[in-house]
Amino acid sequence: MFVPCDHGGPSATCDFKGFTLLMPAVSVGNVGQLAIDLVISTLDMTKVGYFYTDCLVPMVGNNPYATAEENSVELSINAEVYSLPSKKLVVLQIRSPFIKNKYRPFCQMLLAWVKSSKCARVVLLSSSHAYQRDDEQLLGTPLRYLLTPDLETAVGGLMQELKWKQMEKVAAYPGINDTEKVLHIPGGGITKRLFTESCSNGIQMAVLLKFCSEGDNIPDAFALVNYLNEWLQLIKSEGENSTDTSSQWKIPSSWRLLFGNGLPPALF
Repeated sequence: MFVPCDHGGPSATCDFKGFTLLMPAVSVGNVGQLAIDLVISTLDMTKVGYFYTDCLVPMVGNNPYATAEENSVELSINAEVYSLPSKKLVVLQIRSPFIKNKYRPFCQMLLAWVKSSKCARVVLLSSSHAYQRDDEQLLGTPLRYLLTPDLETAVGGLMQELKWKQMEKVAAYPGINDTEKVLHIPGGGITKRLFTESCSNGIQMAVLLKFCSEGDNIPDAFALVNYLNEWLQLIKSEGENSTDTSSQWKIPSSWRLLFGNGLPPALF
């Protein structure tokens, strides 16, 4: 359940009517979570609350978006909500993995909150294993999108103008029956469940994902957030005909320790 903060400041709001909810799936390479970090840090979004849930592994840490010593001691937990009313944007950042068999109750709780808060649409940033692509998915860009029927009617034409590729369905039984196609997102965490439940509940949802592998996934995060920006225009690109905004995203201070401490000099 959503719990509002009591110290959000004058820019904080818990009225999300008509807002776009942006959130990550805990998926391969943590690409969605890294992309959300870039959005929160760059737009300097205000924390307005958190999710109190038993579906995620508990965790606590320092402020991942600290800009000075004064705010570096603020605590952060596993699921926090940030808001930017000027862009009608609300962001849910998830920082820990799901507890086994807790996918379904989390999706149900989240979609119930989306309905009660009257969010206009949900955008889910995700990723999928690159090595499990079929032949068709190997062609062209590694970026894909999915739209629920309710959102398809609203923005489907725009996606065609952007020349985006929709996530392909794959054979349910490869080599045995290639005519029956299903949606398959290996390594995508809650992506498929949340998308299918949004379809059945009439919720407008878009999934933006990137095929990738585990490792240094910072470049994947930049690619995914630039992909998102092509559509939502969260920041403006420097060149008139350019869509690459990588240099304009602000890397949060917490990324300095993304791979732990450096090698101790005593080794050499």
